[in-house]
Amino acid sequence: MAGWNRRKSIDAAPAAGERLTPTLSWPHLLALGVGAIVGTGILTLIGVGVDRAGPSVLLSFAIAGAICACAALAYAEMATMMPAAGSAYTYSYAVLGELIAWVVGWSLILEYSLVVSTVAVGWSGYAAPLLAQYFHVPMAVMKGPDAGGIINLSAIFIIAVVAGLLILGTRESARLNTILVIIKIATLSLFVAVALPHFDSANLHPFMPYGFPKTTGADNVARGVMAAAAIIFFAFYGFDAISTAAEEAKRPERDLAIGIVGSMFACTIIYILVAAAAVGAVPFTKFAGSPEPLALILRELHSGGVAKVVAVAAVIALPTVLLGFLYGQSRIFLAMARDGFLPTRLAALSKRGTPARITILTAILVAVLAGLLPLDEIAALANAGTLIAFISVGTCLIVMRRREPNRRRPFRVPLGILVGLGAIFGCLYLFISLPTKTLLWCIVWNSIGLAVYLIYSRHRSLLAQ
Repeated sequence: MAGWNRRKSIDAAPAAGERLTPTLSWPHLLALGVGAIVGTGILTLIGVGVDRAGPSVLLSFAIAGAICACAALAYAEMATMMPAAGSAYTYSYAVLGELIAWVVGWSLILEYSLVVSTVAVGWSGYAAPLLAQYFHVPMAVMKGPDAGGIINLSAIFIIAVVAGLLILGTRESARLNTILVIIKIATLSLFVAVALPHFDSANLHPFMPYGFPKTTGADNVARGVMAAAAIIFFAFYGFDAISTAAEEAKRPERDLAIGIVGSMFACTIIYILVAAAAVGAVPFTKFAGSPEPLALILRELHSGGVAKVVAVAAVIALPTVLLGFLYGQSRIFLAMARDGFLPTRLAALSKRGTPARITILTAILVAVLAGLLPLDEIAALANAGTLIAFISVGTCLIVMRRREPNRRRPFRVPLGILVGLGAIFGCLYLFISLPTKTLLWCIVWNSIGLAVYLIYSRHRSLLAQ
């Protein structure tokens, strides 16, 4: 295990020929964050959330949002101080050492890959009925085995489309993403405008039918406010994808903080309004577990026309989440390949200046997952990887405040130590609130990662040369 605590220089930068081109300004980053955050979490996972917590899913959203706010602030300070591709992996390598960086990078692979898979499955949930109705596509090839189908080809298709767009170019992807984000916000505004007038406080009783802490019932499903928070935590993260764009930001010292903090603030307001409208409009039991809960709620309110608009808009706009996370995943892989943890030839850039090889590899991986795995299990496992990364960034914030208190920080978090502790302990609580099966799979995943590090990556690390 010699060399496990090697640290990369905070000021290290890629060679001129390997550096990604700065093409993104703060509006692009803000749209990237909102596009990545507002997606399957509110459009589809709210059904999973109410199944776990009932009307108190509102409290679950508030708890998950508060914890994510601490993590977002920690990310903002670290990203502006170290504007390089790699996000939490890069920060950990420079602050906490090589082994922890590997664990975080391996966890980020889990997070980003499974988020893309989850969103692709969520997109398919909205797209499949439309494709079946208007194009007569058999449902058997638009559902995974868990849903009684053969393979989810519609989920695989949208992943391929988004990957192709990213290969074409970052600026072009960012422009299209901004347009789709506007469509997405307009769609959610339409839902709130239709559902909120039907708000009935009777639908909020009993408010906490499954209690506050995680409890596992006879059906072997974890329920309670914290169990739901641990799942719908998925609905809030996405701002970390902005930090992976640090190398491509025109003015990272300003733009990254605006993108990260601004997107979290905007999305929190959106979520509160949508969640309140949803649980107040109809009894939660009617849309618990639904793959298209918002459209279902609108049909219950006899607004079938608006439901179709929401479903079509979801089909159009959900790919912004795919774009944000597939983009982020490729940059994480790029940073790890640059450092020698992965084959260095994967870090090669195309003539358009994009990491095409990494993007294609990632797309193949997530397409296989999206075609075969169920939505709720994918989301929970993705959360495990994210929580590990967030704990690491909160720790990096505190360590750097102690180790180098006078280092220049373009964005300095007020009460930084408390914010870092909030991110660390809040994420730890969410982590232990995840389903037991998820925690076991997380241990298996990281055990595999540790074996890969010991057998392959530790010896090939550039710092080991």
